[in-house]
Amino acid sequence: MKISLSVQYAAARRGSPRQTAIARWARAALRGLRRKKVALGVRIVNEKESATLNRRYRGKSGATNVLSFPFEAPPGTRSDTLGDLVLCAAVVRREARAQQRAPAAHWAHLVVHGILHRRGYGHENAKAAAVMEAREARVLRSLGYPNPYAAPGHE
Repeated sequence: MKISLSVQYAAARRGSPRQTAIARWARAALRGLRRKKVALGVRIVNEKESATLNRRYRGKSGATNVLSFPFEAPPGTRSDTLGDLVLCAAVVRREARAQQRAPAAHWAHLVVHGILHRRGYGHENAKAAAVMEAREARVLRSLGYPNPYAAPGHE
């Protein structure tokens, strides 16, 4: 599968992953998808932009770690675009520290999580969440990262 990835850095780049890392995580999350081509946008933002988007599209206040936006082609057209992910750099870094996780592992988890949403996975109930979390854990394991849902030291 050919992946067209657009990465925008709208926050300080220090501590944010490089496009090559994001592309590697995206390829792993897209494995098994039956498409010849996929286009995906990833935007790394500050807390202000994340909070604005979170309020506008989810009705929730404050910045959040990742938002996942679908793309719907106009009627009668086809598109390779899967959608867009928006990650808040400050929130991702804070969560990684609080959860005692390697920053790269947490960034990878959130990119994988957002892409799985674009693939139709969800966590609207316990059964759906279990399926999505198991898939996330498998993808992250294939990348060499621990299960983000396992307690530290208990994988």
